[in-house]
Amino acid sequence: MRIYNTNVDGRRRIPFALRAIKGIGRRFANIVCKVVKVDKTKRAGELTEDECKRISNCIEDPLAHGIPTYIFNRQYDYKDGKDYHKVSNELDTKLREDLERMKKVR
Repeated sequence: MRIYNTNVDGRRRIPFALRAIKGIGRRFANIVCKVVKVDKTKRAGELTEDECKRISNCIEDPLAHGIPTYIFNRQYDYKDGKDYHKVSNELDTKLREDLERMKKVR
């Protein structure tokens, strides 16, 4: 199974399998499963296409699904002051931009 450019192990339970995606931790994975109403004891390989889409949509826009902002990994962004949750390549890009901005400040 492939979500956000990451191979997710289908033999693992869903919260643990989602943690393979960069930017998703233990807490965020559990909350996504609760919000999307997916059984956390299910294996990732047993997910239906609809459940995969719901999980992807929730990860893409967690604020619209009611996930609180204190769980996001980009609280109060330097550029615009908003809260974001970035995953996979987006997270790498934001971290790279932050490093470049810090070099300019020095």
